Amino acid sequence: MIRMNDQDLWHSQDAFWELFGPVLFSQQRQLSAIAEVEKIEKLLEIEEQARILDLCCGSGRHSLELSQRGFDVIGVDRTTAYIDKARAEAEKRGLDAEFLIGDMRAYCAPDSFDIVLNLFGSFGYFEDPEDDRRVVENAYASLRPGGRFLIETQGKEILARDFRERDWGKEGDLLILSEKKVSQNWGRIETRWIVIRGTERIEHRVSVRSYSAVELSSLLAACGFSEVRVFGSLDGTEYDQASQRLVVVGCK
Repeated sequence: MIRMNDQDLWHSQDAFWELFGPVLFSQQRQLSAIAEVEKIEKLLEIEEQARILDLCCGSGRHSLELSQRGFDVIGVDRTTAYIDKARAEAEKRGLDAEFLIGDMRAYCAPDSFDIVLNLFGSFGYFEDPEDDRRVVENAYASLRPGGRFLIETQGKEILARDFRERDWGKEGDLLILSEKKVSQNWGRIETRWIVIRGTERIEHRVSVRSYSAVELSSLLAACGFSEVRVFGSLDGTEYDQASQRLVVVGCK
């Protein structure tokens, strides 16, 4: 059995991201990026030739679709294998999207973008909440005046409503088991992942900060964003008891 126990560093472990890559970026999720980008384009009223930063882009499923639609796109992710895959796909499709290896706490390109996106629950990884604040501050600095920052994640209200202590599923040749625990008064969700592949058993422990709609929208406002809006989906629906996702948009 391979065991990774350091929760503070889980998000920096290539082994974790490469193992879960087939799950995070399954064929179904790759195809769903088309509809998701259509919704984002409409929700943010993105203008032609807008410059877009996809922060924590993974293997580039949204970045590539945005580039396909003619936008000037940069994708940033810390996992080299994901960036390599995104670059190869961009070259294969003849797209101009640029992909960079970088930490979302450190990447900042002042006054460079019209849109910054942080999608698919790629927020709240760090032990220190000041690191989350730094991500938002960098997004604000990277936007041009009038630019918008969109975070799409699973809100604390949804986590509490749908909480399952234990779960399991299959993806290809992987059997995936999870055991979740609430900590810090619903401030974090600690997850023990066990992946079984043939005779191999791999364990990872993950800790993610959970944000309510009020907490996340307040963070954006505290970092300078105005007109902060909250939605229950990328369709722009109301954030209520039936929502499946938390979407927060701030304007610079």
